[in-house]
Amino acid sequence: MSRNLSTAEVSRIVGLEPPRIRGIVRSGYCRPARRGRRYAFGFQDLVVLRAAKGLFEAKVPPARVRRALTALARQLPPERPLSGLRIYASGGDVAVCDGDASWQPGTGQTLFDFEVDGLAKRASVVRAERQPAAPGSAPQSLARAEFERALDLEDEAPESAQRAYARALEHDPGLVDAYVNLGRLLHETGRATDAARLYRSALDRCPDDSVLHFNLALALEDTEGAEPASGAYRRALSLDPDFADAHFNLAGLCEQLGRGADALRHYRAYQKLTS
Repeated sequence: MSRNLSTAEVSRIVGLEPPRIRGIVRSGYCRPARRGRRYAFGFQDLVVLRAAKGLFEAKVPPARVRRALTALARQLPPERPLSGLRIYASGGDVAVCDGDASWQPGTGQTLFDFEVDGLAKRASVVRAERQPAAPGSAPQSLARAEFERALDLEDEAPESAQRAYARALEHDPGLVDAYVNLGRLLHETGRATDAARLYRSALDRCPDDSVLHFNLALALEDTEGAEPASGAYRRALSLDPDFADAHFNLAGLCEQLGRGADALRHYRAYQKLTS
């Protein structure tokens, strides 16, 4: 953003009360600039505050959130970008995921078995209502059966889930849900280029699906950079102006690209949609 935000503005955008925002700042992890006696928040501060709000909504006690954020501030180098971290609730405590590493900052305990939360990192997930496949061997019925098999395999055998999604698409190349979930799995396993290629192939068939454009933008952030990704986010929003996470992610890219007015506009749109 070309100008930083006041505590009151951040409160409206993120949906946290000012006293709670000031408490998070005192933890030492959120480090806004100062303008005299006032705080001046930037994009990275909003990332932290948005994560904190998610922890509060998951019923993690505020004192535990502050302790965890304080510990995390000591554990990470000052130059570490926050946007690459995922801070989430795990069993009533706070956990952090950084690439393949996951730990509880309050205890330093490494986590080997943690639940990955769909859009909170980052990608949209399709969880279809489970319906038994219709009798017979129609391609759509076979595709739906493979799709539902893939859903069941995702947590325990993600590679097998990928193959099941691919088989679903062989039976029904227009099954958007399978493109979305297969692309997400590819991206999560470090194959962002393959994910972007898959999404583009899907958009050749289904050009008006906002989730495909959103997930393409996520993949482009990790492969081609902010400018192409922002274009994909804008396309998603042209199809679905109420896509709150697209507004939030696009706001961060606009800030990186020096488009302060656009960044603020999308932050405010996100706040309006989530308040």
